Amino acid sequence: MQERSSVGELANRLRVELKRYSPGEKLPSSRALVERFRVSPVTVSRALGQLAAEGLVVTRPGAGAFRAEPRAAAPAVGDTAWQEVALSADASAELVPRSVDASGVVVSLTAPPAGVVEFNGGYLHPSLQPERAMGAALSRAGRRPGVWARPPVEGIAELREWFARSIGGAITAADVLITAGGQSALTTALRALAPPGAPVLVESPTYPGMLAIARAAGLRPVPVPVDADGVKPALLADAFRASGARVFVCQPLFQNPTGAVLAPDRRREVLRIARDAGAFVVEDDFVRRLVHEDAGPLPPPLAADDPDGVVVHVCSLTKATSPSFRVGALAARGPVVERLRAIQIVDTFFVPRPLQEAALELVGSPAWPRHLRAVSAELKQRRDTMTAALRLVLPELALPHVPSGGYHLWVRLPEGTDETLLVAGALRAGVAVTPGRPYFSAEPPAGHLRLSFAAVAGAGEIAEGVRRLRAACDAVLGPH
Repeated sequence: MQERSSVGELANRLRVELKRYSPGEKLPSSRALVERFRVSPVTVSRALGQLAAEGLVVTRPGAGAFRAEPRAAAPAVGDTAWQEVALSADASAELVPRSVDASGVVVSLTAPPAGVVEFNGGYLHPSLQPERAMGAALSRAGRRPGVWARPPVEGIAELREWFARSIGGAITAADVLITAGGQSALTTALRALAPPGAPVLVESPTYPGMLAIARAAGLRPVPVPVDADGVKPALLADAFRASGARVFVCQPLFQNPTGAVLAPDRRREVLRIARDAGAFVVEDDFVRRLVHEDAGPLPPPLAADDPDGVVVHVCSLTKATSPSFRVGALAARGPVVERLRAIQIVDTFFVPRPLQEAALELVGSPAWPRHLRAVSAELKQRRDTMTAALRLVLPELALPHVPSGGYHLWVRLPEGTDETLLVAGALRAGVAVTPGRPYFSAEPPAGHLRLSFAAVAGAGEIAEGVRRLRAACDAVLGPH
């Protein structure tokens, strides 16, 4: 973190100094900058690289860095109004018009402004990411013979075997496809299993990114309510009968956003109901590796208890590592594997081999289990810190379930609260939170917030974020 801060500070100082140089004039050497600013050569190199990316500096190997020439005047802006007609011209022929709305996903991908507490993040804070282990794995992978060769389209065999073992049951390497993260795997699965215009059953509430995938593919999400024990089997059976759907997407373990774990008796019922309906269950096992220290033994994936090929399993290494470590897997049994494979090849060809090799190096290293144990302990502490702070400072926010895995809490707002106003007020108060509305495919029963405790720096920032949220609630709801 100190290195990143130094890079930004040096880049800012060099931006100011550039004004003293004429276009094309050479800047001081890297050695001179190291001595003058008392920073490392790496910091100088990264700061100059940042300025080069901004078009302010040009670097020439062996010659040094120079102030860039002024940019040419921007070309005239054309008229793109014609695209509105082109993009909507065929909508009348579609059973379910496609809509691409990424807003529910962007909220967890966009970093908030400086100084804002990030309760809306969907990934581990950099201090929790195994940066050193990932860097070492990438370095070792880069020295492997043939690392830049074209990989098998299904993925390298050893990595497929590792994912198969981690899923368990009858799943083998032949049933696994390596994907570019979980979002890519879900996209492939829904495109493979449901034609445009078809209904797809989803948990309610559920992950907005999955709803966005379905709508972008022209599918019609049909909500099935979730409680503390996961999806309700009776309502799932009713939804299959009423809609004629042939796909149900679920997160049986630490469901997003409720944190629910599908109860043992419901696991069997869900598989039976789907099998009777002739339907697939897409299992998004997205945070199995973010279990909390006090969770106890975890239930196996649904795919491990599925002899009939009902389950299409999705998992990923991304949540437990870094948003840029986009390596995941699709696992299925039977003829559906060939369709999944064909669609993935058409969409992406394959996942870059260096990234696959780095993933294999990482999960095979002694650093991997150590990292998972450390994250497990830290997430439990952060969850407890946020839970205690909410109950003390914001008792009017209902917290019906405290999960033992994942990275967030799901809170219900008081009756009549304007969710949009509260989210905007929170940002003005200096804390970014995720609104609940995008998690529902139909009208929500109440206002909600999803509060992440993984994307912040630590317990102190959690306490400060809850304090700021209290101030926002006072402004919107009135003093408590």
